[in-house]
Amino acid sequence: MKLLQKIPFQIISQDTNLDLKFIRIYRWTPSNQTQPKFRIYPIHTKTCGPMILDALIKIKDEQDSSLVFRRSCREGICGSCAMNINGINTLACLHPVKTNAKIITIYPLPHMHVLKDLVPDLSNFYAQYKYIKPWLVNKTSQKHEYLQSEKDRFELNGVYECILCACCSSSCPSYWWNYDKYLGPAILLQAYRWLCDSRDTSTKERLRLLDGKSKLFKCHTIMNCSRTCPKSLNPGKAITAIKHSINYS
Repeated sequence: MKLLQKIPFQIISQDTNLDLKFIRIYRWTPSNQTQPKFRIYPIHTKTCGPMILDALIKIKDEQDSSLVFRRSCREGICGSCAMNINGINTLACLHPVKTNAKIITIYPLPHMHVLKDLVPDLSNFYAQYKYIKPWLVNKTSQKHEYLQSEKDRFELNGVYECILCACCSSSCPSYWWNYDKYLGPAILLQAYRWLCDSRDTSTKERLRLLDGKSKLFKCHTIMNCSRTCPKSLNPGKAITAIKHSINYS
């Protein structure tokens, strides 16, 4: 799909104000029946908060109220403001406005259906999350809390912190082309979180859900997922551990 873009390069290149940034944002409204386009908004960093999300809020408040994006916590916890910023999938609330780049280009997460502007359709993503049964399954009859040793609890570190922002899945070529079959790195990382939980007694059933050529083994260890994760997690390692468990179960 061709993108229409009108960039005042002569203005940008001649500008020597280091505090002035140009935010170049992907815009598309399905009801308009038109091609996607870019719009450019100037932002003075001295009058704006430190993060890209602050710039987007400022643009929406002061320049263009029609701009649409998701956001919530502003602290890198909820994952709502995931988008592609200068070619990297990340969280807008964690990405600084003050960079060496004069132009900051913002897309929605790549290779996902776009609802409007910077908002991708995550319906399939959350349906896949539901498929792996992301809750504790314990078939014992005890009615008190489920205790864990410190060693067992340590196994969850680097796994439970996933915030389901979808940055990793939308950076994965295998997920781009097989999103309807392959579960993707984010969902598989979440699946591993329950597989390695010592309190869960449904390991065989969980592995059965993941078995098959498409759901798990479409991963080709390209490792884009681990490189782009804004929480510095390693979905690729978790996927390898699941493959190992299935091959030797």
